[in-house]
Amino acid sequence: MNKRISLPHALSVTHRNATMYRRTWMLSILPNFFEPVFYLWSIGLGVGAYVSKMRGVSYVEFLVPGLICVSAMNGASFEVTYNVYVRMHYEKMYAAMLTTPVEPDDILIGELLWALIRACMYGGIFVLVALGLGLASPLQALRVLPVIPLSGLLFSALGLAFTLRVGSIDLFSYYFTLFLTPLFLFSDVFFPIEERLSGVWLTVAEALPLLHPVRLARFAFHGGGSAGQSLGMLAWDAAYVLGMSLGLLWWAHRIIRTRLLS
Repeated sequence: MNKRISLPHALSVTHRNATMYRRTWMLSILPNFFEPVFYLWSIGLGVGAYVSKMRGVSYVEFLVPGLICVSAMNGASFEVTYNVYVRMHYEKMYAAMLTTPVEPDDILIGELLWALIRACMYGGIFVLVALGLGLASPLQALRVLPVIPLSGLLFSALGLAFTLRVGSIDLFSYYFTLFLTPLFLFSDVFFPIEERLSGVWLTVAEALPLLHPVRLARFAFHGGGSAGQSLGMLAWDAAYVLGMSLGLLWWAHRIIRTRLLS
């Protein structure tokens, strides 16, 4: 992204976050991780009692790929919103870092790497839960693993871009309630959107970021339709995730120096 980026300095930011996280991981991992687990338990068992099959699998099995992505989304999103904002404005951690050779872009990459680690932790643990419950085979678990960091990358980039623009911590309630929650509900997690949405609403859903890692994860679990359609859809979903992530990170790179040095 920039010649000024130093990987050792970025890794030092990541290492600092990991060191602090070791002290509080029991308190922070439980709320964000158990939300999708509770959805799997309640909706999967409740609604699943009335839905015999969904795309050829049980309803609980249908939910698993999407909820893996939701777990990764939660792990990344909470880290790059509230936690980054607190470090930036209340703890003044970045101001202290900038008195050392660490540059703003190093902080950006360091926070991105740490958010990716958090996303992989949440998504990976959910995969283990699915394996333990017999809702995923070892092969399915292996195939879905690459989707977890992709989900984390996308929502880390989204959260960082948003956090670097907001002026109040109260605005994060809008980010989670009016942005992430609709993504959760209308991104192919709970029902096939192409069967319930049409016309302009299907186009709107196609623009939602969570839909694309969910489709990649579902393909990893259950496959798709014809080879041509599946490969074309996979290419579009992967291009969306990577393109959107790189675009948002480029934008964050453009504004982080001004934000941290102002």
